[in-house]
Order: sequence, then structure tokens, then C-alpha cells
Amino acid sequence: MNGFQIGRHGGPEVLEWKELPRPVPSADEVLVRVRACALNRLDLWVRDGVEGHTFPLPLIPGSEVAGDVATAGEAVVGIEPGTPTLVAPGVSCGRCESCVSGRDMLCPGYGILGEHRDGGYAEYLAVPARNILPLPAGLSYVQAAATPLVFLTAWQMLVGRARLRAHEDVLIHAAGSGVSCAGILIARLLGDVMIIATAGADVVGRKGVEVIFDHVGGEHFERSMRLLAWAGRIVLCGATAGPEAHINLRAVFFKSLSILGSTMGSQGDLRRLAPHFENGALRAVVDRTLPLERAREAQEALGRREQFGKIVLTVGDPEVAGRPPAAG
Repeated sequence: MNGFQIGRHGGPEVLEWKELPRPVPSADEVLVRVRACALNRLDLWVRDGVEGHTFPLPLIPGSEVAGDVATAGEAVVGIEPGTPTLVAPGVSCGRCESCVSGRDMLCPGYGILGEHRDGGYAEYLAVPARNILPLPAGLSYVQAAATPLVFLTAWQMLVGRARLRAHEDVLIHAAGSGVSCAGILIARLLGDVMIIATAGADVVGRKGVEVIFDHVGGEHFERSMRLLAWAGRIVLCGATAGPEAHINLRAVFFKSLSILGSTMGSQGDLRRLAPHFENGALRAVVDRTLPLERAREAQEALGRREQFGKIVLTVGDPEVAGRPPAAG
């Protein structure tokens, strides 16, 4: 098969187009024929390298994948070849206390496709059978690929961690990013919530806001803390502006503030979100699609923050990737 692989860290030039061996699924795995793979900021971190973190190079990047089941391992039951699928991006052991209690994102062995094991910048991908979800009805492969990581992350941030409630205000930073677009749609879904979307820390009313949705971090984090109302919560899933921030601890305890970390979400939540994808209440914003062969160009555009919403790579026929698969 053809695909992109990273053998060393660096700029776009380390993303190498190669002929690679097609993955052979183990007994409990499924081989997926990739139709579309969406980009994430995570792809750039994996490519560039992160101080203090080791990635299993060489590695095929790409966390959000939609495609068709090609073959299934001999122990897999109920998953037929040709089935359109949305691939859950998080991989866990499936056996530990966290996994069996529905909190698989807290599994000690938890990993993400394209970061801890090969991802979707290739024609085929092997994943555990439990990561195979039906492609939401009415969605194209492109729309589906733009969905799982960002909506699961945003859902866990707003619902699982910050517990956003009706009649509260939420400030969502970097509104043009994929995860922030998802956060805006989820906040709307939750009901009577005032949404303030910004490109950075902005000025809000004297009352402040109850919840701040942040993946920017850095120097913006301190300014964001000042915008919180009494008993406010700031929930953080990334730090694109830098991993360090200065905060006033007196404000944290005087105002009863909460700082909440959040990474991904459970497979159960992703399955619970599926009806909202199907009825159109939640629909990914796709900025552009490019063929897989132009992945370097796509990453450069993402690095320059040129997009509003998601950039999605199509694999094979772009017309097939861009329309919902035939029912049945």
C-alpha cells in the first residue's frame, strides 16, 4: 500500500511518501480500507516531536479515520467486509478497571491512532475490532472522518469535566479550530447556554463566565483565569501557545475556581454521540479536502492556522469519499 510515514522528527519534509507493507490484522483486529482521514494539531506535534515524550517511530500519522472494513481477524464476530465504518481514535486494553467501567480514556495503556500506533495517512489501517463503529447514517466518509476525535474531546471537556449547565456562559477560545467548532455545537446542543467564541482571551462582562474551554494555554491561560466568575471552571485539553502558565493561586481559592485537565473521552460517549451526528444536530465543519498525496501541503496549512474547521485527506476516489455510502 501507499502512505506517509515519519521516521524522524522535523518539518513537513520528514513526512515521507512510501510504499509500505499492508497491515495484517491479528485475530481480534480489523483491516480498514481508508477513505478519509482528518488532520489534527496532534499530527504536527507527532511530526515535530515533543520534549520529554518518545513516539514509536517510524509511524504513520492520522487519528480520525473513516473507511470500509476490508477483512477481519478470525476471532472477530459480527463485522462484515465492506461495512462502512467510523474508527474510534482511542485504543485501550479493554480489560482493566477503567476500561470495563466505561472510562477507557483513563486506561494505563491508552493510546491514540497516529500517536501511539499507526494511523490513517495510508490506504489501509489495522485496529482492534472494538474500535469499529458503524458509519453514522447520512454522513459521507469525509464528514465522518472530521468527527470522532474533536467531538469526543469537546464532549468530555464540556459535559464530562466542566459539567456545563443551562443558563451558564461558556467562553470558547480559538473558534476556527476543529475542536472549538465542535465545542460550540455541543454547547448549543446542551440548551440555554450563552456562547462567547474568540480568537484569544477576550473581554467579557464583570460577572465573568462560568466555563472557559481552552486548548491554547501559554500566556493566554493567566488572562483566561481572570475572566472566570466565582466558582468558575476552566477546562484544558491542549497548550498550542506553550506548556507553561503563571496563575494567581489566591484567586483560585478565594473565588473557588476549578482547573480541569481533559484528554479525549470514552468510546461509550462516542457511541452516544452518534444519533446527534445522524440527525444533523452535530455536524463537523470541513474547511477543505485534499488527496492523501498532498498531506504535506495540508499540514503546512494547518500549521499556519489557515483553516476554519477541519482539513480532511481523501484516500482513493474523492467522489466516493465525499458522498454517503449506499445503504445496505
